[in-house]
Amino acid sequence: MKKIYQLSTCDTCKRILCELNPPASFILQDIKEEKITEDQLEEMKELAGSYEALFSKRARLYKEKNLKNENLDEARYKNLILEHYTFLKRPVIVNNNEIFIGNSKKTVEAAKASVHG
Repeated sequence: MKKIYQLSTCDTCKRILCELNPPASFILQDIKEEKITEDQLEEMKELAGSYEALFSKRARLYKEKNLKNENLDEARYKNLILEHYTFLKRPVIVNNNEIFIGNSKKTVEAAKASVHG
């Protein structure tokens, strides 16, 4: 599977997509318009190793819900991501059996090498 989970209203996602210039074989999914399914999240988790790896602690709702004071387990991370798209660390780039999560320079460079390598 070649897929990019992103948010079309996010300037960082737009910048990374522009940098990445993914081939037409990649499917773009705007996670606000098309919610992440449990199956999709399960596939991402298999590649990432955990739901926590996919979870954004920078999300506004993370602070609003005061989640940093909770002891979150894998089930809670999963439910929060399914509950609201902002809890998914973005973008998530899946290139067959490789996954690249987030917007760090190192992650984006590795994704570019994988996508165009």
